[in-house]
Amino acid sequence: MPKNYTSLIENLQKRSNPENIILEKSLSDELSTIRYNDILRYITLAMNGVEAAYTEKSKEAGEKVKNHLKETLNDVVYRYQGSVMTNTHIKGNSDIDLLVISDKFYTFDKSGIEKTLNDYVQTLSLNQNQVQKLKNELTGGGYGTGLDDLRTNRLKSENKLKIVYDTCDTSHSKAIKITNKSLNRDVDIVIANWYDDVNSVINNKDSDFRGIQVYNKQTNSKGLPDYPFLSIKRINERSSYTNGRLKKMIRFLKNVKVDSGKDINLSSFDFNAICYDIEVKLYENLNKFLLVPVIFNQLYSLANNETLANNLKSVDNHEYIFRNNPEKYKSLKLLMEEVTAIYLDLKPQLR
Repeated sequence: MPKNYTSLIENLQKRSNPENIILEKSLSDELSTIRYNDILRYITLAMNGVEAAYTEKSKEAGEKVKNHLKETLNDVVYRYQGSVMTNTHIKGNSDIDLLVISDKFYTFDKSGIEKTLNDYVQTLSLNQNQVQKLKNELTGGGYGTGLDDLRTNRLKSENKLKIVYDTCDTSHSKAIKITNKSLNRDVDIVIANWYDDVNSVINNKDSDFRGIQVYNKQTNSKGLPDYPFLSIKRINERSSYTNGRLKKMIRFLKNVKVDSGKDINLSSFDFNAICYDIEVKLYENLNKFLLVPVIFNQLYSLANNETLANNLKSVDNHEYIFRNNPEKYKSLKLLMEEVTAIYLDLKPQLR
């Protein structure tokens, strides 16, 4: 049974353009040419980014928080993470994550570096300059755990933001959540420290390659390393190379998930990996409607080959997406069913 695309379009427009901002002329003109074809309109809107005015408000809310924290914190670096930084968010009033990263210390992957140096003797996979960088890292001095610094940054941030914002939720273990009422945006403030692995060290600790560890106030501990900036870098670079097609596919899957009404337990992190894994040559010259079969083929391959799915890794190449996670694999199959329905409805238009 075909989907009710008229209803889906209405829901999508409310989500992506809640304030009814006038659409960019190029998009408005394109939609006018397919005014009476709801499936083409839905796909066009599902792949399109939210209007720039919405994104700028989200970033402005983050900048205001940053400027307030600068009045009370020292020796920290501010960075953003999440879908807003790749323009793959699908809500007009998307929140934004502000990372407050201690610059007084860092931790590093000692065992990974030691293993790489040992393996180098056998494989000669590194040049001498890279080998020396890794050796220098191992001989560096220690700092301790840094937990006192992280806790101080968390508590100082809470105290400052409680004064500034009426809505300031400090109950969460890993984030302070504020609402900027004038901009109608939420900001999550996350306390963290730098983390360097082999890839970071041999790339001169360029911030795009460095990982972070998020501070947990409840347990007074640091989490496992994440690499949000490497993911942002790779998605932005590949999407630029493919003239935005990668991001169109990511947005499409995110909108399909929301519009499905089903319990599809897949995150932006997962959608990024699914789409990034597609060979560029398969879609780099296709129009947006022909991207749907490409997405369908990718999901079909993963959903019907558990070995293939188990080997799918995150964009930063540090995590397996579906391995040892049967519930997430089940969600992949649900997502494939939703995309299959859209693909079958679209097929007559592609002839």
